[in-house]
Amino acid sequence: MYAAQGVLSVHTERGTSIVPANRVAWIPAEFTHYHRAHGQTDMRIEFLPASLARLVPGHPAVFLASDLAREALLTLTGPRNYDRDAGLYDRAARGRLRRVLVDELHEAHEQPLQLPEPHDDRLQAIAQMLYETPADNTALAELGQRVGASARTLSRLLRNELGLTFYEWRTQLRIYHALVLLADGHDTTHVAHACGWANPSSFIVAFTNIIGTTPGRHRTGHQRRTIP
Repeated sequence: MYAAQGVLSVHTERGTSIVPANRVAWIPAEFTHYHRAHGQTDMRIEFLPASLARLVPGHPAVFLASDLAREALLTLTGPRNYDRDAGLYDRAARGRLRRVLVDELHEAHEQPLQLPEPHDDRLQAIAQMLYETPADNTALAELGQRVGASARTLSRLLRNELGLTFYEWRTQLRIYHALVLLADGHDTTHVAHACGWANPSSFIVAFTNIIGTTPGRHRTGHQRRTIP
């Protein structure tokens, strides 16, 4: 699944993958999933045969698409695959393009865009609060009082279940919301405050650390990108 433009959220039993433009979401065959598009989105889907799928990770993942992977995906999902007037690719040509795509994904690094889903009831309750109000800056200790657990217990559960600190978990959740708001056309200052950052500068740093570019450049690239 590829976001040529816009932002996708892909939900599996492992959690939510945030898929901004020019990222590839890989979902293995045995994982039930559903997805949602945010903003003006151009979504492309390509299925891999089992012989190639085994070369990609056996878990849901998000990859940054290289230029070659992007072109392979756009070609595999473009009009020449369903419009006879455009001249159809034959089966062998499609197979070669798929192998190129898999080679590129094999070399790519997984992106830290997976928002894992907690299993503990208390963590789930906190997650629901933060989903509904991502700007909430309530400390973990106070959130723990609301769900009947100490900050130490919740921190231990987060490490054991998700491999994250509370700060890391909340930051990833906020970046997810930020991507959705940016896709809807909101500016950096609005998004920073709506997602709980005290000022745009701290938001820009956190966003760049995870996404690899500033919110402004991400939004501008989304607006200017042209899709074949």
